Amino acid sequence: MVTLPRSASPSPDLAISTLGPARIASPLAELLDNSRTSEHYVDEDDKVLLDDTLAGITARGVPASELPGMEPCGPRRRIFFDPAKTRAAVVTCGGLCPGLNDVIAGLVRTLTYHYRVRRVIGIRNGYQGFVPSYGHDVVDLTPESVRDIATDGGTVLGTSRGHQDPDEIVDCLERLHVNVLFVVGGDGSMRGAMRIAATVAERGLMIAVVGIPKTIDNDIPYIDQSFGFQTAFSHASDAIRAARVEATSTANGIGLVKLMGRHSGFIASYAALARSGADVVLIPEVPFGLEGEGGLLAHLRRRVQERGHAVVVVAEGAGQELLGHDPDADASGNARLGDIGPYLRRRIGDHFADAGIETSIRYIDPSYAIRSVPANPYDSVYCVRLSQAAVHAAMSGRTEMVVGRYRRRFVHVPMAAAVSRRNQVDPHGDLWMAVLESTGQPVAFA
Repeated sequence: MVTLPRSASPSPDLAISTLGPARIASPLAELLDNSRTSEHYVDEDDKVLLDDTLAGITARGVPASELPGMEPCGPRRRIFFDPAKTRAAVVTCGGLCPGLNDVIAGLVRTLTYHYRVRRVIGIRNGYQGFVPSYGHDVVDLTPESVRDIATDGGTVLGTSRGHQDPDEIVDCLERLHVNVLFVVGGDGSMRGAMRIAATVAERGLMIAVVGIPKTIDNDIPYIDQSFGFQTAFSHASDAIRAARVEATSTANGIGLVKLMGRHSGFIASYAALARSGADVVLIPEVPFGLEGEGGLLAHLRRRVQERGHAVVVVAEGAGQELLGHDPDADASGNARLGDIGPYLRRRIGDHFADAGIETSIRYIDPSYAIRSVPANPYDSVYCVRLSQAAVHAAMSGRTEMVVGRYRRRFVHVPMAAAVSRRNQVDPHGDLWMAVLESTGQPVAFA
């Protein structure tokens, strides 16, 4: 029997902003002549439904045509910008993430090869690159100049954090005669892109602002997975393997691995499932206690006594309530976290010493090494498809939106919806249940 919810969850505003009617025949129009919605493709006149369960759809209580849904990505039969007169700019912002160079290369190739856009400009060092006082030059991006950049991690354009004046940014866009701006960055960068789009609108300019969302933590809503995430948890799983080898090689050994995840424990969860070597996974979404027989420390002691070793995986944002500090903010406005890794290492060591058990703790923090690696083949393909979708959207006049994949379909998401909340591991969902099954840890450490 299906139990229907009393009411459907409120749906966000999923309408996509445009600069105006698209009147120019697209050079890709002939590709669409024989296309129709299928399990592999969504026509531009169709939509991807927000709900994917019978209970969720039924609870809406509206006709099928009124169900909330997202606009599909892909080329349009008619476009807004004349490619021969279009100039595009690309900027990468925030922290590093596998796949940034793949996105840059994909944007350049799609703009050049498919739309015949004659000039693509790279903005150096994030939003700082727009501001004259920083003195950063721009770089011309061509298919030849980006041909091999995906073999390296990082971003060839450089990056930076922090707020810049949107008026100065739009001034720069006007001086450069840019019609389309692609912003590759996280939620802070997308909030900045929204301010840029608002300033563009206030001035009555025809400049499209389109985002390719970047977050190694996979915490953007309405997107299945962010690019670079698969690469990140794959490399993170290698750190778990190393910790397990170290722990099993000494008497009463403990491996402690701290992974990325300020507010969302996706990397810790997926990496632990990939290796199945973790005895405990700690994530920001699930508070935990240390003391008492039901606490983490006693559980670890019992596990070591039973098996001779233990491995703990902790996301960087887990257990912040235990650290008792008042966080300040970094340049992007994010709260600076307390360092849970060394804290746990000390508390675990003290607990075992008080119990008279000699142990060795091997602490591994691979965070920066993971952020800087090139994308794996899966993420490389994903980046290319995202960049193609972003170009199609921008050339058709869409603006103040990001591209992503939802329910395995590539879709347009308004920037406001993409920054409206944080995607997190559901403590009652099947992913966390799988982690609990894999580790054998209790539902809660209390």
